[in-house]
Amino acid sequence: MLHVTILTVGKLKEKFYLEACKEYAKRLSAYCKLELLELPEYRLPENPSDAEITAGLEREAEQIFSKIPKGAWVCVLTPEGKLLSSEQLADQLKAVKSAGKSSVCLILGSSFGMAPAVKQRADFRLSMSPMTFPHHLARIMVLEQLYRAEAIQAGSRYHK
Repeated sequence: MLHVTILTVGKLKEKFYLEACKEYAKRLSAYCKLELLELPEYRLPENPSDAEITAGLEREAEQIFSKIPKGAWVCVLTPEGKLLSSEQLADQLKAVKSAGKSSVCLILGSSFGMAPAVKQRADFRLSMSPMTFPHHLARIMVLEQLYRAEAIQAGSRYHK
């Protein structure tokens, strides 16, 4: 069974986001072993300078690198990543499995993004959309698309 780690920077607090996460985690349990890891967002001043943002992202990168499972296929979610349809994402994950990988790690950065080193470490860069979404909502969207991709691979009626 595929092991999926979702690394996120920042903590979910709102009950409706937490409930949505729990629902998709429950659904995904039929297809993979899911691990959600929340890493703390580096605290920045109210109006941070570019240097302060860069330093914060580098600190977050250290945390991210320490939590990436050894041997995992790494996918970062970033606006400059590749846009995929749900079917294409399903095909991408199928190809990863076919290549013998048993572990996948999806990374969502903080509200300021992620350090370039994290993006460079990735095996794949994925964009959810050219639109901007709150990071908390993006987490739910990733879980839903992961579930949809697994359902497509399984031939489920979920994806119509």
